[in-house]
Amino acid sequence: DLETELILADLEVVERRLERLESQIKKKRTDADVREQGVLLKVKPALEGETPIRAMDLPEDEARVLRGFTFLSQKPILHCLNLAEKDIDRASGLRPRTRLGWVSAVIEAEVAQLAGPEQAVFLADLGLAEPAITRVLQDCYTLLGLLSFFTVGEDEVRAWSIPEGTRAQDAAGAIHSDIARGFIRAEVVGYDELIAAEGSMAVVRERGRFRLEGKDYLVRDGEICHFRFNVAK
Repeated sequence: DLETELILADLEVVERRLERLESQIKKKRTDADVREQGVLLKVKPALEGETPIRAMDLPEDEARVLRGFTFLSQKPILHCLNLAEKDIDRASGLRPRTRLGWVSAVIEAEVAQLAGPEQAVFLADLGLAEPAITRVLQDCYTLLGLLSFFTVGEDEVRAWSIPEGTRAQDAAGAIHSDIARGFIRAEVVGYDELIAAEGSMAVVRERGRFRLEGKDYLVRDGEICHFRFNVAK
């Protein structure tokens, strides 16, 4: 029922926009308006058939035309089930760009009361590796096509979210445009390698674990990146 409401809301937007485009094209025909009209005429019958936009196999150029609308049925959906402990092995397949996750509210309430070793022991007894919030966040990142890389300094550790397949130079731009503009190289180390060095960047350097990567290197989830750059005055 919820998805039907989202689809109907999008259909109403499409119908109103098509009416305006028809009027605009009659007055002054432009390639952009004709292009947009064609994409919306393609989307309209699918919505009328109760197919969400996220399930339509649209080419990238057509999907780009729709971005300004922020259609509700185009957004990915995470269905998060509240299950009893005995049902935590349940899983199911869903429509494209949807994902099924689960939590047990009773278990999570107990987990929230614990910290550190006590929490780890409690989760281990239940056969769980981590609190549900971690899984929910991972599911959200997967649906959105995102990953995180880290920057590490003496006084701060920070995570930066970027789309999967982002080049090192573009990842540097997530921090500051000047870093991307003056990009020289990226010094990269994996999360597991940093943990093996007991979290010490100095030890990572001593062991020669930093990799030097160029601007076209594709940053991977969980990597720690140190960007060298030089912006001429």
